[in-house]
Amino acid sequence: MMIIFLAPRRLLMAVMSVTAALVPFCSAQAEMSAWAEAEGGRMRLVALAPDAGGKIRAALQIEPKPGWITYWREPGNAGIPPQVTIAPASGVTLDAIAYPVPKHFFNGGIEDIAYDAPVTLPLSLTAAGNGEVKIDATAFIGICRDICIPFQADFSLKLAPATQSHPQEEAILAAADATLPKPPSADFKVAAYAVSPDSKTLSLTLALPDGGRGAAPDIIVTGPSGYAFTKQRGGQRDGATFKTDIEIGKLPKNYNISGKRWGVLVIDGGRAMETTLAFD
Repeated sequence: MMIIFLAPRRLLMAVMSVTAALVPFCSAQAEMSAWAEAEGGRMRLVALAPDAGGKIRAALQIEPKPGWITYWREPGNAGIPPQVTIAPASGVTLDAIAYPVPKHFFNGGIEDIAYDAPVTLPLSLTAAGNGEVKIDATAFIGICRDICIPFQADFSLKLAPATQSHPQEEAILAAADATLPKPPSADFKVAAYAVSPDSKTLSLTLALPDGGRGAAPDIIVTGPSGYAFTKQRGGQRDGATFKTDIEIGKLPKNYNISGKRWGVLVIDGGRAMETTLAFD
């Protein structure tokens, strides 16, 4: 399996355009904004009215053009992770962004963790108060082919009362949820893990589905913000058990892993599992 160490993320590649693709506000009176378009693709905001507790289900839809990619939350050697900012004056806060299962792309010495097809990022929002809800948001992503283009757009959505039905938006959000990696289960989980004393290696023992058949799983470990590690050494299967070491490489200066939480995404065939590793 060709997997390489990912260096700390750089916001711009050497071949990247120095000018972001800026577009005007894309506003709407319903639960779906107009598309904002750039050279390599387009994106829009989708949302439903808040529930009784003020929680809003929303999503950022991104559609790269054929041959283009857009990035996961830790993009690889170089790239721009998706960023969504909600204007404080709107009275809406962003609680979390969820990320569908990405792919690995290799181009010479460059490794990208990204999407090469339309992708929808679920957003968890909270509205303050019970009045009319208006979401003013800015989305900033990178889309790449031969060059990488920073793509920024502003969106404004006024949400209709929750009593109204919005089947199209609900279908978009349900489809997005279905693309997310699943939490650990009895047949697909991290059974054990340990970091070497020099913090250069993370040893993993995985329970894999379907008896652990096929090639080695794709494993993406996310450490401190801006760091991801994917290079495996010595992967071995024993039935449904898979053991491997992940090369950690460089960490921030004077970094102490004690008390930290890292993430791990495991992709095995058509299934993906994501969990947290606690280093207490």
